[in-house]
Amino acid sequence: MTEKNSDALRKLDELRGSLDGLGHLIGGEIVRGTATFTVTAPWIDEPLGESPEAQEAELEAAVRAARAAQPAWAATSGEERTAILLSIADAIEANAERIGDVLAAETGKPLRIARGEPMGAAAHIRYFAALEPAEEVIKDDDVERIIVVREPLGVVASITPWNGPLLMLANKVATALRCGNTVVAKPSPFTPFSSLLFGEIVRDLVPAGVINVIAGGDAIGQALTQHPEVDMVSFTGSIRAGQAITAQSAEGLKRLQLELGGNDAAVVLPDVDVDEVAERIYRGAFALSGQICAAIKRLYVHEDIIDDLTDALVEIAERQQLGSPWDPETTMGPLTTRPQYERVLGLINNAVDGGATLRTGGETIEHGGFFITPAIVTGVDHGVPLVDEEQFGPALPIMSFTDVEEVLERVNGTQYGLGGSVWSQDIDQAVAIARRIESGSAWINRHPHVGADVPFGGMKLSGVGREGGPESYEEFTAAKTISILK
Repeated sequence: MTEKNSDALRKLDELRGSLDGLGHLIGGEIVRGTATFTVTAPWIDEPLGESPEAQEAELEAAVRAARAAQPAWAATSGEERTAILLSIADAIEANAERIGDVLAAETGKPLRIARGEPMGAAAHIRYFAALEPAEEVIKDDDVERIIVVREPLGVVASITPWNGPLLMLANKVATALRCGNTVVAKPSPFTPFSSLLFGEIVRDLVPAGVINVIAGGDAIGQALTQHPEVDMVSFTGSIRAGQAITAQSAEGLKRLQLELGGNDAAVVLPDVDVDEVAERIYRGAFALSGQICAAIKRLYVHEDIIDDLTDALVEIAERQQLGSPWDPETTMGPLTTRPQYERVLGLINNAVDGGATLRTGGETIEHGGFFITPAIVTGVDHGVPLVDEEQFGPALPIMSFTDVEEVLERVNGTQYGLGGSVWSQDIDQAVAIARRIESGSAWINRHPHVGADVPFGGMKLSGVGREGGPESYEEFTAAKTISILK
């Protein structure tokens, strides 16, 4: 066993003890329950700990608590809600190191990135805390006054992914609460501990039942989305899961906000400075080991510069240091789940078996975890799963083009429509091309760009609704028209 692996095992033993006391937050109480499931540390492929697993009784109790608390919460003033949300942001910041350690352990993110996530979550909560609903005046004359106000929906089910567990939870919970809703949150079973720790931290900062957090697998998630007392489902995850949620919630006609998968294309025009953009394009594709829904998943480069840009990306990829979150030399962590690790390896091998060229990467390493070296793949095109599907991992297919019209047809010839980007020194031309990309977001000389103040969501099968920005208030409320005859 190497010295680094020994250090990782020692850290694993330290962490296990700190996770033992975590439980569901239900009606203001921490509930451990009797059922558990094993969570794996992806950076060493060893058990990280036993998470409590919610059963039907815990789910029912959580939804009942949220329903009971909602009228009083909705009756609080906007100022009161804002103050409570700001206290939650402060508490997350105060516990950033502890939360970051848990995030690193369950996701495999390098520690500096994991400890940055709570700080980002706190900043997002502060943004949503400041949201103010606008009363829209439709008409106001001598005869009548017609206004539109926003009303809370009720109980929101928040179902979050494994790649950004705390940040996604913070976005959904903060928006729902600011709008007067209460929440039952369910994190991914691959990364439950940071969300359960969030529940522990906020327990005494909100009235009992306003925030509930339960951990479990697909069965409890399905029961939550189908529950008759849930009024809205806010979900971030795969297209397949989003389609299932749509079907499961149909009987109750629940409000849905679904941020689903993407197969984002980046189009690089021949006038770019390769040395200037290569690092940004690399980060856009490989940040968090490619496990970002809005990462660059397909790279189309003009034939005049494709060789130079490919060489630059290969050089950057070969500089990366893969390792555990606790190694300060680590620049890239593992994939967070074994299924995703196996899927990405399969996509890479399938492309190579079909004649693609693996310029670098695509290899496993002996760290005992779910590591794949960043893969740059050329000689590939549409019709290959690595190009046609969302790989969600450290693999980037690079393709050439000569004509803008032709490349736009290829970019848009997909069921996905989350994000896309254009890279050029001619901003007007880049904007004109970006407007024709069929996606919820389009960026110029950057990819991606998301934040609490930026509306984000997909077209086509990449989702419905938007998260972030002032539109968040509309997503988590219902419009009520009040007509007054004077």
